[in-house]
Amino acid sequence: MSKRLQVLLDAEEWEQLQAIARRHRTTVSEWVRRALREAREREPAGDLDTKLRAVRAAACHTFPTADIEQTLKEIDHGAKALPEAAQ
Repeated sequence: MSKRLQVLLDAEEWEQLQAIARRHRTTVSEWVRRALREAREREPAGDLDTKLRAVRAAACHTFPTADIEQTLKEIDHGAKALPEAAQ
């Protein structure tokens, strides 16, 4: 179900939005919908406390690690071992 959103703009803002929408060959309404979607997608999803608990829990573990140069060599070696189509 669609909902209506009313936003009041001064004349200068409206003219700027019209010019931008024209450059994108769309309506002001569609340009605003796209801008709102993009802004919503940039917002972090999920609860901050949940994320912090996950990071803290992961930090309690110890995992084997190697020197960065050794790790990069192993990655490169593994990539070269793949068949041509898989790369």
